[in-house]
Amino acid sequence: MPISSLSLLCSSFSFSKDSPINISPTKDAVYVAAVPLRAAPGPAQILLSTAYNFNFGYRHLRHYVVLIKSSHHDQVLLFDFQPKDSENIFAALAVISQRKLPGVILNREIRRIPRTRCWFVGFSKGNSVEIANRFNQNWSTDLVVGTNDCRHYTNGLVESLTGEENVLENLKN
Repeated sequence: MPISSLSLLCSSFSFSKDSPINISPTKDAVYVAAVPLRAAPGPAQILLSTAYNFNFGYRHLRHYVVLIKSSHHDQVLLFDFQPKDSENIFAALAVISQRKLPGVILNREIRRIPRTRCWFVGFSKGNSVEIANRFNQNWSTDLVVGTNDCRHYTNGLVESLTGEENVLENLKN
C-alpha cells in the first residue's frame, strides 16, 4: 500500500487533564492513538498536516501507537514502532518502494491520554508492561510498509494485551 516519502515520527499530542473513560482500579487500560506522520520542515510538512487535519487518506497518513494507562500510578506508557532513521532520504525511498528498512520499537512515558484521535480498547489481561516487553522481544524490527509497520505492531500488541483482534479495522468501522 503506497505511502508518501514522509517520515513516520509522532508529532505532539494535545492532552486533556483527565483520562477519557473506563478506568479500572485493578487493571491497566489500553488505548490506541493515531498521530500524523511527520515530514521534514517545509512544503511537505504543510501538505501532510493539512491532509491529516482534514482526514484525507485517513489510514495512510496516520501513525498508530499503543498507550497503557497504569492502574497503580498516574503514568501513561506509549509504545511505538517506526523507522530507525525516519528523517533519512533513503528511509523515505524504502517506504515508497515498500522495501525493508531498519525499524525501532520505542517506549516512553507521557503525561496524559490524548483527548483527540485516541480510543479506549479494553483492559490488559495481566501485567501490561511484562506483556508488552515480551511482545516487543519477539517483534521483527524489519519495517516494511503494508507488511510489518505501525498498524501491524499496534494490532499485535493490543491483541497480546487485551485479546482484542484487528483493533484498527474495528476502529475504522
